[in-house]
Amino acid sequence: MAKLKTTPNDENVEAFLNAVDNEQRKADAFTILKLMKEVTGYPPKMWGGSIVGFGSYHYKYESGREGDWPLTGFSPRKQSLTLYLMSGFDHHQKLMDKLGKYKTGKSCLYIKKLEDVDMKVLTELIRQSVADVDNKSCGGGS
Repeated sequence: MAKLKTTPNDENVEAFLNAVDNEQRKADAFTILKLMKEVTGYPPKMWGGSIVGFGSYHYKYESGREGDWPLTGFSPRKQSLTLYLMSGFDHHQKLMDKLGKYKTGKSCLYIKKLEDVDMKVLTELIRQSVADVDNKSCGGGS
C-alpha cells in the first residue's frame, strides 16, 4: 500500500501562511488559524506541504486502507480558502443554509473570502464537525 504524503511535520505554520501571495487570502488564513486554535484547543501543525491541521484521528476503511488525518484544518489555495471539515455537510444543513457564499466537496468547504460567510455560523460548523469526528474515533484527537 502506498505511503501517504500528507502527514504531520515540523514545518513552520506561520512561515507557510506568510508566504501566501494573495494578501486577502493570507489575512483570512490567519483568521482561520486563530479560530481553529480556539475551537479545537489543539496547536496547529503542518500536514504535508500545504495543509494546516489541528488534532488528529485514525481512520480505517472497509478496504483495509487506513491512516491518520487532522480533526480539522485548512489550506489557503489559489482559488479559495479550503477548510477540511471531516464530518461532511449532510447533517449540518441548518448551519449551511445560514453560512453565506461557499462551495463544498465531500469534506471540503471552499470560501473565496471570509467576508462572504457568517463567522458565528462557521465557528459552530467547525465545532460540530470536530466533535462529530472526535466522537466517532473514540476521542482520537492528539
